[in-house]
Amino acid sequence: MDDLDRLTNSLLAEVATTDSAAAVEDLRVAALGKKGSITGLMKTLGAMDAEERKAKGQAFNAAKDRISAALDARKTQLGQREMDARLSFERVDVTLPVRAESQGRIHPVSQVTEEITAIFADMGFKVAEGPDIEDDWHNFTALNIPPNHPARQMHDTFYLPPKDTGETILLRTHTSPVQIRHMMSGPPPHRIIAPGRTYRCDSDMTHTPMFHQVEGLVIDRNIHMGHLKGCLEEFTRAIFGIPDLRYRLRPSHFPFTEPSAEMDIGCSRKGGVLKIGEGDDWLEILGCGMVHPKVLEAAGIDPNEWQGFAFGMGIDRIAMLKYGIPDLRAFFEADVRWLRHYGFSALDVPTLSGGLVR
Repeated sequence: MDDLDRLTNSLLAEVATTDSAAAVEDLRVAALGKKGSITGLMKTLGAMDAEERKAKGQAFNAAKDRISAALDARKTQLGQREMDARLSFERVDVTLPVRAESQGRIHPVSQVTEEITAIFADMGFKVAEGPDIEDDWHNFTALNIPPNHPARQMHDTFYLPPKDTGETILLRTHTSPVQIRHMMSGPPPHRIIAPGRTYRCDSDMTHTPMFHQVEGLVIDRNIHMGHLKGCLEEFTRAIFGIPDLRYRLRPSHFPFTEPSAEMDIGCSRKGGVLKIGEGDDWLEILGCGMVHPKVLEAAGIDPNEWQGFAFGMGIDRIAMLKYGIPDLRAFFEADVRWLRHYGFSALDVPTLSGGLVR
């Protein structure tokens, strides 16, 4: 047993002097690996008689356990030492002043939201808000969306567990419920825009599960499509900074407007490059129409006395078109390099008098 004690003590002394995790692992292999010194002793048990095998087997196992425990303890100790050294080296003094080059940037979605707000504020619109978690009535029923409409299906809408009362709740699929809530909050006339987050089960270069929309609503007496046309003409020419931007309204269908239309703006796609305001091609930009009488009735407004128009567009899409951003998914990846390139200074406050950022 003297040889075993000497070998064990020698190995334990070596463990105590190791200075890295790699050295600890090398020593583990040398002692306990397939060709290790302790493993070699264990292999000699087969040639011993039963009594000797029993006695030496217990001693070999005890030595193996001691060395293994010492190796594990040393590895933990060295790991903690390395972590302490790293934490000390990487420590940040939060009381130091910010470096001049480390400037924050305004996200394009936030910037374009402010630009849109500035344009419509100049036309007399106010900003209205509503909850992201909506009930089925405000999100679908009040907007004249029938029970069998595809928008209500699970593959398009994020449904949440129902309330204790059994009421269906969901993440709003558009900001149109804000129009319903605002109309129900007081008597007409109304003139609002409703920017905010919306949610749908979709994800590719031009769609994400969470995105941003802005809806517009005007309710008053003697409102007609001419007012809608003039409003959207002013908006598109202001947001893209093109005074003579070509546009057209095409007949379309939405459950909550009648008649309904989609608005296209002139563009060019030559050479695979999209240019707004040039060429003979067209690009769909938003949906709009006269508010359906059933929507007015659902909000408690008499459609025989009041009329109105509504429109809706994707804020992210406007940002992509205006600032040449090719992939919508990059908006939500929190890449600082991307934000430095596409972001805006905090002083780039958009106003019609001072100019929108281009």
